[in-house]
Amino acid sequence: MTKTKNQKKRKVPHRSKRLPRGSHGGIELLLIQSVEHLGRQGDVVDVRPGYANNYLLPQGLATIATGHHKRMVEKHRAQLEAIERARLADLHAFAATLGRQSITIEANANDEGHLYGSVGAAEIVNALKRNNIHIAQDQVRLAGPLKELGLYTVKIHVGHEIDGEIKVWVVPSVSEDDSKN
Repeated sequence: MTKTKNQKKRKVPHRSKRLPRGSHGGIELLLIQSVEHLGRQGDVVDVRPGYANNYLLPQGLATIATGHHKRMVEKHRAQLEAIERARLADLHAFAATLGRQSITIEANANDEGHLYGSVGAAEIVNALKRNNIHIAQDQVRLAGPLKELGLYTVKIHVGHEIDGEIKVWVVPSVSEDDSKN
């Protein structure tokens, strides 16, 4: 195919600047917010390019670690630490609130106390929602599903290595036939 006078060469979009490489060959980023298993707010981290381009940068969790950004973080380090301490205090208070919670979950069981099904994280989250406590299912730390009637202590991961505990009572469900007798 030949070019005519009126056809222009198409420009291919490209990045004007490459992301700075860290000492380990990854992308060097400054965390705007704390990211679990990566670092705290204000830390300079070295991550893989895909993680930076597809998650941290689009979500607004990190920015490119330029000299200017690093100086700004150092300047406001005390203020950032105060904010982080307040957030950790809130998480500890929430964990203490969870420690005072006791929930009851009804389940079908046989005469020996073995459940026909099991009680898992979804049932615990729904019971907590009825008490106006909203957590995600992945925050519930169960060793395995609860398969017998009884009292269990369940860990709830609040964040940043802070766990709370709640008491979960698994009781037999009351059928209509039992309540009439």
